[in-house]
Amino acid sequence: MPSKSSARIAALTVAAVCSTVSSVVVASPAHADPVAVHDIQGSTRTSPLAGQQVTDVAGIVTGVRTYGSSRGFWIQGPSADGDPATSEGVFVFTSSTPKVAAGDSVTVSGTVTEFVPGGASTGNQSVTEITRPTVTVVSSGNALPAATVVDARSVPAAYAPEGDTAAGGSTNGLTLRPKKYALDFYESLEGMNVAIGSSRVVTATDPYSELWVTVKPHENPNRRGGTVYGSYSSQNTGRLQIQSLIPTATQPFPTANVGDTLKGTTEGPLDYNQFGGYTLTARTLGTVEAGGLERETTRRQSRTELAVATYNVENLDPADGTFADHAAAIVDHLQSPDIVSLEEIQDNNGATNDGTVAADLTLKKLTDAITAAGGPAYEWRSIDPVDLADGGEPGGNIRQAFLYNPARVSFVDRAGGDATTAVGVTKVRGKARLTASPGRIDPANAAWTNSRKPLAGEFSFRGETVFVIANHFASKGGDQSLHSQFQPPARSSETQRHLQASAVNAFVKDILAKQRTADVVTLGDINDFEFSRTAKLLETDGALWSAVKSLPASERYSYDYQGNSQVLDQILISPSIRKDRDFTYDSVHINAEFSDQISDHDPQVLRFRP
Repeated sequence: MPSKSSARIAALTVAAVCSTVSSVVVASPAHADPVAVHDIQGSTRTSPLAGQQVTDVAGIVTGVRTYGSSRGFWIQGPSADGDPATSEGVFVFTSSTPKVAAGDSVTVSGTVTEFVPGGASTGNQSVTEITRPTVTVVSSGNALPAATVVDARSVPAAYAPEGDTAAGGSTNGLTLRPKKYALDFYESLEGMNVAIGSSRVVTATDPYSELWVTVKPHENPNRRGGTVYGSYSSQNTGRLQIQSLIPTATQPFPTANVGDTLKGTTEGPLDYNQFGGYTLTARTLGTVEAGGLERETTRRQSRTELAVATYNVENLDPADGTFADHAAAIVDHLQSPDIVSLEEIQDNNGATNDGTVAADLTLKKLTDAITAAGGPAYEWRSIDPVDLADGGEPGGNIRQAFLYNPARVSFVDRAGGDATTAVGVTKVRGKARLTASPGRIDPANAAWTNSRKPLAGEFSFRGETVFVIANHFASKGGDQSLHSQFQPPARSSETQRHLQASAVNAFVKDILAKQRTADVVTLGDINDFEFSRTAKLLETDGALWSAVKSLPASERYSYDYQGNSQVLDQILISPSIRKDRDFTYDSVHINAEFSDQISDHDPQVLRFRP
């Protein structure tokens, strides 16, 4: 995936551009009579009054947003209609800082609009709003409407209905069934005052002052406090994003890690945004009770075990201040693996877009930091990409690189590998060997357009040859979200990863055709789940097997996204390594669950005897 920060910055830019053009407005006759909030919301995801003028809509202000590009306030109607599908709350978009306060009784006149956060192309659900409002404050200091409690009993187990095939899979026109589907339940509360009790944190506080909790503590938990995403049909309905309406100068947003508890009552309007869907925008925010989560440390490999690791270091370049931290992670927490496949190594001047592609300064700074941390004097091998050809941050020229400990393992250098030359496999004295080491796999293949090309290397450990293939597959950018209006959501980015997986699988088969017993380790940021078709294509015909599946299902994760602990980083092994099960696998949780992370990925370590 793109890093969370870069994806968020890009999305914020899109949101700013789209804020006036991504609204769904249906031309309808003017509606001059007073209407209630539930009349505006209706019983589907979009308002039956979209595009109409409404007059003197009465409500109590339940929350005010004074920041960002979506300033405004929420009102909740004074009397419910008894229909659980129709929300009694609605957002009033003012664009400028509102001149109302929670507890004000107001009437609002304006245009009913359906606003799609992030723009219609995202497939996101829309937010029903009253725009271009005229607001009259009738009285102040009124009691707020009682909050609707969101908890394990109120949120359904099923996530979302199947979309209407006649509407391209959209759920927008379907009548809400809030007792059957979680997304319908949350939509039926859109804009309303809601509350949660003490809830476990399942995604740490991020730089944008938000975190995720679960209101279902027993839903697919892992031993460290997270909620595991184990299949496309296990979306984890208890996840809820938390933001705050309280100015940070008055009350800083709490810093929390996975496994902490947001203690007490958190209460405020239920919003929907592009960065996670349904969000409790807290007027009253609970306090964090620490769960004591600590960073893991894997065991050291034995003298006869080869330790191979993969670690996405998130756009590392010489200007970063994280080198000492990454070095400590590799030396102290990964116990100095013999071979480390690094992803997202940037060139020598990072995102400066001036044609620089060399990354020797980046790699030297990292290896020097590792030595200073008490680790081995790692050497490295990599291939500089063609400028701007491998995707990632523009100008950064990210690539994979091998670190290896020459005191434990040898790299077999074989000339001929460069950015555009495809590495091949030959057979010499009954053994497979690479035509170039390091070399890139099929770099001209369209599967690698604007994406990182796999790096293949030949290593020797205690006289045995081991082939290692470092990967960083195409990101999930462009996929529809789990909370999309389209159900099931489209995962368009899979198309390229499927081609990439097939290309790597074919290369591994070429090695195995030359030497059936060859030890092949294929690893990296696969950007897809262990149960995905991408993983299945890598494993085709038994050429590889994803070793993360040797862990219990509750321990399979390397990334934490929107409350779901999930697998993106994988190490796959050839049959010769798997057959005797003489290997151990560890997903070393040092980053993804923490608010002070140095990368958004957790490294993975495989130990085996070649």
